[in-house]
Amino acid sequence: MKNIVKEKSFAFAVEIVNLCRGLQEQKEFTLSKQLIRSGTAVGALIREAEHAESKKDFIHKFAIAQKECNETLYWLELLDATNYIPETTFNKLENNATELLKLITSIIKSSKAKLKN
Repeated sequence: MKNIVKEKSFAFAVEIVNLCRGLQEQKEFTLSKQLIRSGTAVGALIREAEHAESKKDFIHKFAIAQKECNETLYWLELLDATNYIPETTFNKLENNATELLKLITSIIKSSKAKLKN
């Protein structure tokens, strides 16, 4: 069965790693370190949630993924505002992060609703 959020979060992590590789070639290490940490954590947490110990644990892991995704958006916005990345790169990654954030939020909401029933 296809797992869209898993696939999208992995593809997003690949994009983040590639972007950070380019930033490090520009000798930008501080922001790229923050971005790679938060940007790759999203997919890692989603993978962790696959083997959650309970529904509450599943929701908790997705909630952390949601926070990491939001933090990633912050670092992308900062890189854009300081002209470290081209606007086209920012727009693509911002759209992908926002789409991921919406998917994660939807999964959290539906999981919480199922937990109540």
